[in-house]
Amino acid sequence: MKKFVNNPKQFVPEMLQGLALANPDTLRYVPEFNLIHRADAPVAGKVSIVQGSGSGHEPAHVMAVGRGMLDAACPGDVFAAPPMDYVYETAKLMASDAGVLLLVNNYTGDRMAFDMGREMAEAEGIKVAVLLIDDDVAVKDSSYTVGRRGVAGNFFVIKAVAAAAEQGASLEELVELGQRVNAVTRTMGLALTSCTPPAKGSPLFELGEDEYELGVGIHGEPGRSREKMADANTLVANLLDPVVSDLPFSSGDEVALMVNGLGGTPISELYLVYGIAHQRLADAGIRVAKNYVGEYCTSLDMAGASITLVKLDAQLKQLLEAPAEIGLRIF
Repeated sequence: MKKFVNNPKQFVPEMLQGLALANPDTLRYVPEFNLIHRADAPVAGKVSIVQGSGSGHEPAHVMAVGRGMLDAACPGDVFAAPPMDYVYETAKLMASDAGVLLLVNNYTGDRMAFDMGREMAEAEGIKVAVLLIDDDVAVKDSSYTVGRRGVAGNFFVIKAVAAAAEQGASLEELVELGQRVNAVTRTMGLALTSCTPPAKGSPLFELGEDEYELGVGIHGEPGRSREKMADANTLVANLLDPVVSDLPFSSGDEVALMVNGLGGTPISELYLVYGIAHQRLADAGIRVAKNYVGEYCTSLDMAGASITLVKLDAQLKQLLEAPAEIGLRIF
């Protein structure tokens, strides 16, 4: 294993410390709970938006903390749900008079941790709700979850509910909005290579030089099938067509299109994928009104990509265009 790692058990805390040090004016780090939160959170009169999940998916979710995005994130170890007490303590620290919304990708461990954390917070009189995200069309169930998995489409739920929270929406309104966004969001991914968690020191699974995994999960869990490598047009078709047919999306729809890298794919390839996907949608009469290309929800160093489509309406377009300030800077 060739990685920038000291003690693998300290990989996540050292990463979080670096993130906080790089953003001293906007972020705060609470090491006891792996908690990264906005420096000004909680904000009176505004629902606090919190996401958790395992580490290893950066920039999700700790690097999506900031004004107009998450108020806080409390990840677990790499590919592991946060402990229940992390969720509970985060809900307490982020509790405002308007309440706390906990966003949960649909994995069994995450659901258990957040449900128990919510119950403990509610027992102390904190107003809190849980919203599940399950945008992955690849499989109905997996070894990690019951029902569809929550993957890169969580970005759109985060962005929409966070923007609405900044505008003063109530906790109940945010739950309804988040469910509505989740219902029109679909994702499919594929892996060209496996990934190597620091604590394991070797790839999670093996892929032949001429193979790819279609429908892979963001923790390396298997997808629909293992296929022989093909050209980019074929790979994109195998990603996009199941997404389009699942909702289904149809001619006349206006959509957001995301091409998300899984950690080890060059941005040049992601734009190549985007171009092919954009043209296929245009040929089907589906208009791309908003586009997102880059790494939003990764799987450490896995080579591969996912495609997400979101059916847009006027409110969702306005929320996606609302200003946001997070620590990621290119220039």
